[in-house]
Amino acid sequence: MFRGTHRHSLDSKGRMNVPARFRDWLSAHCDGQLVVTIDAQSQKGERCLVAYPLPTWEKVERRIAELPSNNPAARQFQRLFVGQSEELRLDAQARILLSPNLRKFAELDKELVLVGQIDKFEIWDAARWDACQETWLSNADGFASLGDLIL
Repeated sequence: MFRGTHRHSLDSKGRMNVPARFRDWLSAHCDGQLVVTIDAQSQKGERCLVAYPLPTWEKVERRIAELPSNNPAARQFQRLFVGQSEELRLDAQARILLSPNLRKFAELDKELVLVGQIDKFEIWDAARWDACQETWLSNADGFASLGDLIL
């Protein structure tokens, strides 16, 4: 579904273009509807947004709804992840409008990177993405714990 890394710009109103590959899939499978929220599990310095096609988001929401309401960690996660989510639809120019709250959380500037994550995609500030990618590549030895993923 969502693969690759795509660089785009944020316009002065907070709108961003969705790459053609992503847009085509979203239009065909969910009428251009998606949910964007914060990455509540991001490490310090790795803040980004996560965009889910609406049907995928609905599955995620059902799983979150099953979390025990008396678990403080579950409640905090739900407050952040669901509480910051926004349902959006691609406009006629295949753009989405990112709210000031979402842009502030991910510290999005003008240049963005959209990173495909199979069933969702991430939205990063380009400078932060570049810095994180360098760090991850220099620590690639840690990937050995994942086993042999490449056939």
